[in-house]
Amino acid sequence: MEQNTVKWREGGKSAPWKKDIPRKFMYLKPADIKPEGWLRRQLELQAQGLAGHLDLIWPDVRDSRWIGGDREGWERVPYWLDGFIPLAWLLEDRGLQKRAKRYIDAILSGQQEDGWICPCGMEEREHYDVWAAFLICKVLVVYQECSGEEGGHSVEEAVYRALKQLLNHISARTLFGWGAARWFECLIPLLWLRERRPEPWMDELAYVLEGCGIDYERLYARLSFDRPGAKRYWTYLNHVVNVAMALKSRAEMSLLTGEDPDAFALDFYEKLQKRHGMAIGHFTGDECLSGTSPLQGSECCGVVEAMYSYEELLSIGGNPFWGDLLEQTAFNGLAATVSADMWSHQYVQMTNQVECTRMPQGKMPFNSNNEEAHTFGLEPHFGCCTANFGQGWPKFALSTVMRTEKGLAVTVLAPVRVQTRVAGREVCLTVDTEYPFRDSLRIRVMPEEPLEFELSVRIPGFARAAQIRVGQETRDAVPGSFYMIKRCWEKEDVVVVELRFQEEFAERPSGMWALRRGPLFYAMPIEAEHERIEYERDGVERKFPYCDYAVRPKSDWAYGFGAGPVREVQAEMPGMPFDREKPPVMLETEMVPLDWKKEDGMCRERPESVEPLGAPVKKRLYPYGCTTLRMAEMPRVEAPKRV
Repeated sequence: MEQNTVKWREGGKSAPWKKDIPRKFMYLKPADIKPEGWLRRQLELQAQGLAGHLDLIWPDVRDSRWIGGDREGWERVPYWLDGFIPLAWLLEDRGLQKRAKRYIDAILSGQQEDGWICPCGMEEREHYDVWAAFLICKVLVVYQECSGEEGGHSVEEAVYRALKQLLNHISARTLFGWGAARWFECLIPLLWLRERRPEPWMDELAYVLEGCGIDYERLYARLSFDRPGAKRYWTYLNHVVNVAMALKSRAEMSLLTGEDPDAFALDFYEKLQKRHGMAIGHFTGDECLSGTSPLQGSECCGVVEAMYSYEELLSIGGNPFWGDLLEQTAFNGLAATVSADMWSHQYVQMTNQVECTRMPQGKMPFNSNNEEAHTFGLEPHFGCCTANFGQGWPKFALSTVMRTEKGLAVTVLAPVRVQTRVAGREVCLTVDTEYPFRDSLRIRVMPEEPLEFELSVRIPGFARAAQIRVGQETRDAVPGSFYMIKRCWEKEDVVVVELRFQEEFAERPSGMWALRRGPLFYAMPIEAEHERIEYERDGVERKFPYCDYAVRPKSDWAYGFGAGPVREVQAEMPGMPFDREKPPVMLETEMVPLDWKKEDGMCRERPESVEPLGAPVKKRLYPYGCTTLRMAEMPRVEAPKRV
């Protein structure tokens, strides 16, 4: 048993005990949600791709210490399971579920008598970063929520024992490293456990975590982490993944303290956008916060962790702004940094990305990432994103419809079918849509018998106008809000949502511009040539379909936006929702050729001149998420008049 064990009183004045503070929106059980349409197809591609095969091909998951092997025994198996488990249950795939259960059974059987759950010896504990303990407890919660009663008691008991042991451990040793940077992640399994079997020591653990961890609110009130001209630096304090996670830190604590769940997150996001914002509304970090240049990268882990923060912020505080950011980040940032077939990914994506090949030594623009970080492959630069990117789309699907105090809310716009209970009665709700590639939704509400409840629908803040039609009645809805419909729902009642978007240019700090329409940003696609690279390094084999790729441009890319009109062009939905060759929607406009140089595998940050090199040409721009090579941040140019 551990030494220096702290004895925590189970009651009395020693525990800062508070009643639960409810979330604005409550997640449904995963079994209640069935993705449909393009969203289901995206999950199927993920299951058929890299994230669905890591336990079969990648030593750090296949042979991990978590299941008795000799490979990495820290964050990679938990990261992978965090996406693989909800993927398996959303697709109702018994084969995937069986593979997930094998890992969960091994993790539960490996838990020590005193509750320690991570795969290390007693002598290793003092130097073991307990971030992995937070993460594996989150995973066990995900497994229990997905699998239902299957192994439920043993999972809950394992989380209980692990967290109680963690309180003794960190009280004697305090947090360090990633655990100190990500302390609030432990609140997720802790608050789940507290709802099921509340005991005063759980509040003690929450406040000990808070006391040991980095206080991002105070830190970023005093520091901006701007480092003009500085390169090759690395810190925990502005690491992009820590920052993406920290957006939700005070919201998680608000469930204990009652503080405003949005105040810190809104202020923090505004600061990130001002100093490190990307054209798509995400923020750079390669690997730490990196400024606003379109050549700086943003880590894939940061993308999916920002999405999870937005999901939690939306659930806890109910602010529709976080739903806007969640959609924007998923449809642009996540879709672009993972290949359309889901077999490869980047470590970092670049806004203006004209080539994805290994850069010359010392020529990369990144702060601490290496020369291959922006290439596509199995584990470019570092394997954390290989394990972690799989949580993005499954958790997005789990956030589409949530429960409210008086009904249901369509919180994220995507095609799903929900079967759940409202006021003790069975209700089926479907969202039929091809949004974000189209502008309307058809919501069917089908209670087993007439039932009165509230249905709230999130109206995206980037819409210019919106209308809601229920039966013969049509009303305007306010963008950036939830439109609430309270009525007695009859079987087969239908709600039609019509959204009106407008093409708009957003000015960037560089003096260049980005083009968007609704949730989608658009980029000029660059025709690409893909070279497969198969090899072995450090005992890890790369071979098709999980090989690496060198991606080179085959078409001109040096353009600026012209002065002509912008026209939307719709196409058929492709087999892969974010197909690089056949996107489901495009914008057509005039582009003007410019003198814009490329060297060391990159375009320069700005063109040499904005003087046109010729007459404007009509080009079709693709959604940012439907591009591999692209130009998304460009000057607006007054083109010469045609003769």
